[in-house]
Amino acid sequence: MALLTALQHGDSFFPSGGVAFSQGVETLHGEGRLPDGEEVGRLLREQVLGRWAECDRAVITAAHRAGDDLEAVTAADRALEAATLPRELREGSRRAGAAFLGVHCQLETRNAQAYQERVGRRTAPGHLAACQGLLWRGAGLSEAEAAAVAAHALCVGVLGAAIRLGAIGAVGGQRLLTAIQPALAEMLAQPPPPIEALASYAPVVELAVLRHEQLDSRLFAN
Repeated sequence: MALLTALQHGDSFFPSGGVAFSQGVETLHGEGRLPDGEEVGRLLREQVLGRWAECDRAVITAAHRAGDDLEAVTAADRALEAATLPRELREGSRRAGAAFLGVHCQLETRNAQAYQERVGRRTAPGHLAACQGLLWRGAGLSEAEAAAVAAHALCVGVLGAAIRLGAIGAVGGQRLLTAIQPALAEMLAQPPPPIEALASYAPVVELAVLRHEQLDSRLFAN
């Protein structure tokens, strides 16, 4: 059941709204900065190993460990709000979290309705990572499974955007996903940073997201 649940929630078929975000890929592709799979792979590593591993992963873990303590989940949620400097990334994370919450409310996942009410009252920002930790625990995933599913989903989101934009082909995307998996496994085998030590270093991604609104036409939200 744990494996089937992980497959369900990590699949792009799950309607979490993640396909609306390119995480800077659209800007960089439009500027000609992603000429081949090597550059897309470099961007993916910066996004996952440079930012997610030291920031979002810590929030997922803290929210998962909090269990039914929604005050503790909210504290982790607010820590991510403070650590995410680009407005576009903050807004994108909150939008993705709202979509994720909405689906889980319909699925009647434990704590989904209660946390959605907090977000609705604006007592919690509702970032995606906090919602993932809380609701994947409610769905029955372990802490390790939740982190692995989140890392995989981020990789699929970035590579999926690159494929939709024509930066790489479908097989190229699979090659890049395969190539990053050993580094993902090594990272996930290490303990995450504590919530008070969130760190984010992905300057190429963050600057690309800031420039996204200047594009003449846009397929993605960031």
